[in-house]
Amino acid sequence: MITYLCLSVICVLLVSTETKVVHRDLGFAMCSDTNGEYLYGVDGEEMGHADFTKKEFVMTLPDFADPLTYGEGAYEAAVGEVDICRTNLNNHKKAFNYPAEAKNPPQSSIYFKDDVLLESKNTLICYITGFYPPQAGVSWTRNNVNMTDEATLSRYYLTTDGNFNLVSALSFTPQQGDIYTCTVQHSALDRPLTKTWEVDVSLPSVGPSVFCGVGLAVGLLGVATGTFFLIKGNQCN
Repeated sequence: MITYLCLSVICVLLVSTETKVVHRDLGFAMCSDTNGEYLYGVDGEEMGHADFTKKEFVMTLPDFADPLTYGEGAYEAAVGEVDICRTNLNNHKKAFNYPAEAKNPPQSSIYFKDDVLLESKNTLICYITGFYPPQAGVSWTRNNVNMTDEATLSRYYLTTDGNFNLVSALSFTPQQGDIYTCTVQHSALDRPLTKTWEVDVSLPSVGPSVFCGVGLAVGLLGVATGTFFLIKGNQCN
C-alpha cells in the first residue's frame, strides 16, 4: 500500500511593539488507498485533527494552553484535503508506475519517569522517533515475560520533517536485578529494534559511616587520655 503525504506550511509573523515572534503553522493531509488523516499544528505541536470515525474536528491541546479553536466547516475542510490527497496519489501511481514508498527507520530510547527507588512505583518510557510510514509495533518484556498488554501507547506525533514520533509507557515497581526491554517493529527495519534497561539500585554503604565513627571515637579517646595525663603532670609539679 502506497501512502502519499501532502504538506502545507504557513509561516505566520506576529509583530508587536517590543518583539517579533515567528510561528510555523503546519497542515498535514495523509492518505492511502483505504485510509486518510488530517491534522493541524503550530511550532511542531499538534493542535487538532480530524476524527473520520466520529466525523468531527478534535482539538488536542489542553485548555490551559489557550489553544485556537476551529469553527463550523473544519471537519468538512479536512475531508476535502484528504480527497485532494487521494487524487494526487492516483496521479502519482499513473505517472510513476507505483514508486516504492520512502521509509525511515525509527530510533528509540528507554528511561524512567522518576528517580528509581526499590519497591516504589514508577513508569518506564520508551520514546520512538524519526520513523516513516506511521505504523510501528511496540512490545515490552520483564525478565523475558511479555508485558505489552500492561503498557500504553500514544498517538503518532507528526514532526516538521514529515516523520513520526511515538511514546509507550509501562508502569512498574522496581525490583533489584529485573530486566526490562522495549522492542519496536517497523517496515524500515531489517530486524526489531530492542532497548534494554536493568534495575540496578546501589544500596547505601555503611562502611564509611562506621569508619568515620570509629575514627572520631578513637580521636576523642586520645584527647581525653592526653588531657588526663596533662592534669596529673601539673598536680605532681
